[in-house]
Amino acid sequence: MLQSLTIAVDFDGTIVENKYPEIGKPMLFAFETLRKFQEEGHRIILWTYRYGDKLEEAVAFCKSKGIEFYAVNKSYPEEDFDNVISRKILADIYIDDRNIGGMIGWGEIYQKLSNNKTQKTKVRRKKPGLFDRLKNKL
Repeated sequence: MLQSLTIAVDFDGTIVENKYPEIGKPMLFAFETLRKFQEEGHRIILWTYRYGDKLEEAVAFCKSKGIEFYAVNKSYPEEDFDNVISRKILADIYIDDRNIGGMIGWGEIYQKLSNNKTQKTKVRRKKPGLFDRLKNKL
């Protein structure tokens, strides 16, 4: 079984439609997918431009939809967040509408991550070496 992933997720334009500073409508399958990831043991970090009251509104909105984040705008819950500096969150996967190619959709995101963890490694038969070929001739 694949170990759990840490997934950093943007808010505006990713979890909800981009209506900043307001909160847009939820993106199709966003909350369902995030809940499924959490059920599977993955850590979800909210990674957003928002801070202060706007950040608190976004966190409360997600909580009302059944999502509580492992951390918010930081890599670990116990880390002190300093909103003066901008830095990258430590995560295995980043989901953001600003990716090259844009937001691909939550159904496809779930499929891609599910396929990665459920693919079985193919057992490759070793080509017979010289010793094996000689042994078979005897």
